[in-house]
Amino acid sequence: MADIRTESVEYPANGVPGMGYLARPDDDAPHPGVIVIQEWWGLDDHIKDVARRFAREGFIALAPDLYHGEFATEPDEARKLAMNMNREQAMKDLSGSVAYLKAIPGVAPKKLGCIGFCMGGSLTLALAVASPDIAAAAPFYAGMQPPAEQLAKIEAEIFAAFGADDAGIPLDNVRKFEQALAEHGRSARVKVYDGAPHSFFNDTRPSFRPEAAQDAWEQSLALFRRVLA
Repeated sequence: MADIRTESVEYPANGVPGMGYLARPDDDAPHPGVIVIQEWWGLDDHIKDVARRFAREGFIALAPDLYHGEFATEPDEARKLAMNMNREQAMKDLSGSVAYLKAIPGVAPKKLGCIGFCMGGSLTLALAVASPDIAAAAPFYAGMQPPAEQLAKIEAEIFAAFGADDAGIPLDNVRKFEQALAEHGRSARVKVYDGAPHSFFNDTRPSFRPEAAQDAWEQSLALFRRVLA
């Protein structure tokens, strides 16, 4: 297993300091960069672990802290944090994280990958709309997708993962999203995992489904390695 190093970082986010968790291989070689966007729980141990997984796979991964030091362990707390999050400021934090990650000397190429989960999956798509620096995007169970007309702005290649048993995201919505991507000529693959509920990737929750999580992880890695090579 590759040695990695981690640190908490701050970066400019349109006049307000952004915060994040950076994980990278413990060497001076160039590596592709990936933004890891939190679930509604916040920048918790699971999201930090995902960043470390990317580092062990040869990426420099930055997980922005969109709650600025707060995180939740119970759904009611998470719901409150998510509802109180200023989405406009969150997008500024994400744009700042993109600029910060690109500026790290070891990050090459300067096109980035982005992966996010639940709320973070929706923000992954929003960031792909907003930033041409995102070349590959892997939104997991993104309940909110951009309006169809905004999909044409996405330059990133997409792998989108959903659970067939996700009570919060109707399959009809997933299929409409898939159709809209195709109609706008986006390079995208949408995969629905049988028997998988919402948040099937999170191995700290009862919703975890190992087989679906492993396949979605491998699909995301393959996308990032190919596009960011």
